[in-house]
Amino acid sequence: MKKADIGLVGLAVMGENLIMNMESKGFTVAAYNRTVEKVDAFTSGRAKGKNIIGCHSLEELAANLEKPRKVFLMVKAGAAVDAMIENLLKVLEPGDIIIDGGNSHFPDTIRRTQLVESKGLLYVGTGVSGGEEGALKGPSMMPGGSPAAWPFVKPIFQGICAKVEDGSPCCDWVGENGAGHFVKMVHNGIEYGDMQLICECYQLMRDYVGMTDDEMHEVFKAWNTTELDSYLIEITRDILAYKDKDGSPLVENILDTAGQKGTGKWTGIAALDEGVPLTLIGEAVFARCLSAMKAERVEAAKVFNRPKPEFKGDKAAFVESLRQALFASKIISYAQGYTLMRTAAKTYNWNLNYGGIALMWRGGCIIRSVFLGKIKEAYDRNPALTNLLLDPYFKETVEKLVPAWRQVAAAAVTSGIPAPAMTSALAYFDGYTTARLPANLLQAQRDYFGAHTYERLDSPRGQFFHTNWTGHGGSTSAATYNA
Repeated sequence: MKKADIGLVGLAVMGENLIMNMESKGFTVAAYNRTVEKVDAFTSGRAKGKNIIGCHSLEELAANLEKPRKVFLMVKAGAAVDAMIENLLKVLEPGDIIIDGGNSHFPDTIRRTQLVESKGLLYVGTGVSGGEEGALKGPSMMPGGSPAAWPFVKPIFQGICAKVEDGSPCCDWVGENGAGHFVKMVHNGIEYGDMQLICECYQLMRDYVGMTDDEMHEVFKAWNTTELDSYLIEITRDILAYKDKDGSPLVENILDTAGQKGTGKWTGIAALDEGVPLTLIGEAVFARCLSAMKAERVEAAKVFNRPKPEFKGDKAAFVESLRQALFASKIISYAQGYTLMRTAAKTYNWNLNYGGIALMWRGGCIIRSVFLGKIKEAYDRNPALTNLLLDPYFKETVEKLVPAWRQVAAAAVTSGIPAPAMTSALAYFDGYTTARLPANLLQAQRDYFGAHTYERLDSPRGQFFHTNWTGHGGSTSAATYNA
């Protein structure tokens, strides 16, 4: 048998599915797992008769690979990746390529790229989105790292990834060192936001309007034929129709506590580090944290016995307002995510292609939607666009959606239905489009208690002043800094 085009380490479901995907596209794959029983089970099972070479050691894996060798890691993020890189460096040669396809934190990828390149090898950190099905049938892939590695991995990556209508692959080079994993992290943050917004719509329909799951199923089915057409709306439609063994809606029998793997939290932390107001995604992460406090919430609900809200309006009209509010909030989520990517690109000297990123997310991944085509068009029109809201299409769209958005936010607040993502998105929009915010008072407060100084409207930017507000203190002021 000829040598393999690529090796893959880590035979969990994602790893196995990626191997099957690669093999189905004409590539020969060498497979290795730390517990070698998995290798034998795979090669005698799913992989039987395929162009897949089972390997029992990293030495055997290296011996079975075409040069430059390409080794794709699908192991748990963190220490396991570092350990595997150390072991691979012993069996690989300069010019070979190590690829991390896990959900690694981007600072780790920056560090690993440096380490691997210092040994004369090349490194790729790639986000892979789409879950188990995407891995098998075509994921969205976001590679970054050593630019010299891209020509060698490009035919494989673009061969196995999802394609949009015109055949364009949902995979392109993102940028240097940690850029690929950073973009995947932002993708996951946006995914948190999208899911939370959908959940808020569901709760308003269920607890405020008083709709049944079958009725909500019909709503999401209809929404999936509008601008909201997306994978997450599609699966929500299916979930609401799914019945438990007793015929009741299964979703209503699921405990209301949500888990998380940390990528949404990382996105929020990165936004705080960069000073970017990523409010919607932050609220989506905190909503999961609040959901986890189930026992406390049950007790608090007994203490604060709130009246059940009564809906007296036109049900169909409110549902349409809800659709518009969801669309408007979704636009804000992506606007914030793109602002974070633009800011981080300056910090880390990445040359990101923003329209290209939208194209990568158009298919294969969890946030795939028709709407992303509009984002690509916006950045094709103006690659230097500072905020998605300033694009003519999005400006016009949001202006039309604002009345319904305000109506839904007001209904949520007055009826006591939590809608943190949707209302924070509206607050961001109002703040972003307000020329004069109350931060002048805030700066006065800071100068009063800490002599932190302030700038004046009638003086050039960068010129700082301090006032002796009480008449007691001296004229000494603190150095200016941003904490």
